[in-house]
Amino acid sequence: MTNPRWLDATEMAAWRAFLSTSHLLERRIEEQLKAAAGLTHPQYEILVRLSDAPDHSMRMTELARGVVVSKSALTYQITQLEKAGLVKRATCPSDERGVLAVLTDAGLRCLERVAPGHVGVVRAYLIDQLNREELEAMTTAMRKTEEVLRAG
Repeated sequence: MTNPRWLDATEMAAWRAFLSTSHLLERRIEEQLKAAAGLTHPQYEILVRLSDAPDHSMRMTELARGVVVSKSALTYQITQLEKAGLVKRATCPSDERGVLAVLTDAGLRCLERVAPGHVGVVRAYLIDQLNREELEAMTTAMRKTEEVLRAG
């Protein structure tokens, strides 16, 4: 058994700052989305990804990878969005076993209504608190970590 490499003071400060900031920001985002449209952050992310996709549709497996959730968690979220009339499911034309999530017109209107408030929260509590160099450093650091996590 090998001894763990414990975090030094600088590493621990970075870790704790990341944890508290990510939790606090996530809470603010959830509050804004719930108040504006009754959406969760994952549901909003699904709507955003579908709005950016060709024909406003994506295969469920690809969508799950993009929003970083399990297939069962995505299925639950899609079911909730379907009940709200914001998304529908369709059979994939190139593979009848595949299922597409499709953004409805109501879903697009909801996204257009909610997005300004969401961006306002992200800007007020994160983007506008950092200068360009800090934003670039954050992007570099988070992409490095994302690559390692996606590879493993």
